[in-house]
Amino acid sequence: MKIIVPMAGIGSRLRPHTLTVPKPLTVIAGKPIVQRLVEDIASVIDEKIDEIAFVIGPTAKGFPTDTEDKLLKIAEELGSKGSVYVQEQALGTAHAIYCAKESLSGPCVVAYADTLFKADFKLDANADGAIWVKQVDNPSAFGVIKLEDGYIKDFIEKPKEFVSDLAIIGIYYFKSGEKLLDEIQYLIDNDLKENDEYQLTNVLESLKQQGAKFIPGKVSTWMDCGKKDPTVETNKIILGFEQQAGNNLVSKDVVLENSEIIQPCFIGENVVLKNTKVGPYVSIGENSIVENSTIVNSLIQTNVSISNANLDNAMIGNHAKYNGNYTSVSIGDYTELT
Repeated sequence: MKIIVPMAGIGSRLRPHTLTVPKPLTVIAGKPIVQRLVEDIASVIDEKIDEIAFVIGPTAKGFPTDTEDKLLKIAEELGSKGSVYVQEQALGTAHAIYCAKESLSGPCVVAYADTLFKADFKLDANADGAIWVKQVDNPSAFGVIKLEDGYIKDFIEKPKEFVSDLAIIGIYYFKSGEKLLDEIQYLIDNDLKENDEYQLTNVLESLKQQGAKFIPGKVSTWMDCGKKDPTVETNKIILGFEQQAGNNLVSKDVVLENSEIIQPCFIGENVVLKNTKVGPYVSIGENSIVENSTIVNSLIQTNVSISNANLDNAMIGNHAKYNGNYTSVSIGDYTELT
């Protein structure tokens, strides 16, 4: 089994945090988003992942030069071969997958790296394909599927009238990577675009018309990492899951001076807390110092210095310095508010 992760978008909705770190490498509760994504997929697939192929954007569009090394390390930690491809032009969802054509063989999962999920199903690898879906209250805001006899009959993009409340979350299984590649190649060879882009929905429809049977994979929790507030909320949800699993994410070498940690929290290595109350639902990256502060429900990256702060629903980037009494802040890497 292979996992293909298109992640070439610049993540403009999460700026300023994505000006220096690609959105899928943003750390939540101690792990990059994309690492948590592939780990969750592996748990659903329940079989060996032979290769993880990442499709990134060019360095000219903000992808740091060390992005490839970080992604290869994530694949290695899962015992998989890692491959990195570059999508030079943003030509649509199908084109992003096409950039990884050398890895499109055999069964594969395609997962767009701006969402996380928890699922209570196991993938039926005998199906022609599967589409991860979540029941939602406002289906008109999403692409949805319509079922018939347990199989997916139609794909409807943002229906104005109710046809289904099962929203497509951006994760797909294909039994044959070769067939997927053939259909994308057909789109490109014949320049079949929608809004000047090659779309995966057209590929899915073509495969269905040829007789491929897709089944739904219903997820219990769908977490968005597109903007600041949903990303902080995702951090909270993940910390809750980790606590339920009995995992303690507070490093043993944390220095506590007249301070308190209210679980669940992630506290990285070499963190110093002085006259501070942290938690619940706070992540603080390694090598950070927090003094005279109260922090709840916030996502703080590495090498951060915080003092005299009262933070709630905050997101603070790497190497930032903050001294103040504001609450719902969003501070990017290397920013100083002192």
